[in-house]
Amino acid sequence: MLSYVEERVAVEGYSTVSDYIQQLIHQEQKRKAREHLESMLLEGLESGSETLMTDGDWQEIRQAVRENVARREQLSQSGRPCFS
Repeated sequence: MLSYVEERVAVEGYSTVSDYIQQLIHQEQKRKAREHLESMLLEGLESGSETLMTDGDWQEIRQAVRENVARREQLSQSGRPCFS
């Protein structure tokens, strides 16, 4: 396996094996996120008839997004990785 990885590093122009592994992990995270999003979209489509969004619904969504962004900013400032 090591020779394969070293070959990929050389062929694809990575500086180090670590850079190559980081890229693989990043690609896997993106793939998993995409699968999760697709799953949630399908669940929504199959959940029944649509309902109208109220102003209160939009306010709740905006608040949840603000809280998520604030949490991510706190994590990034602390130096801890944020994978959610």
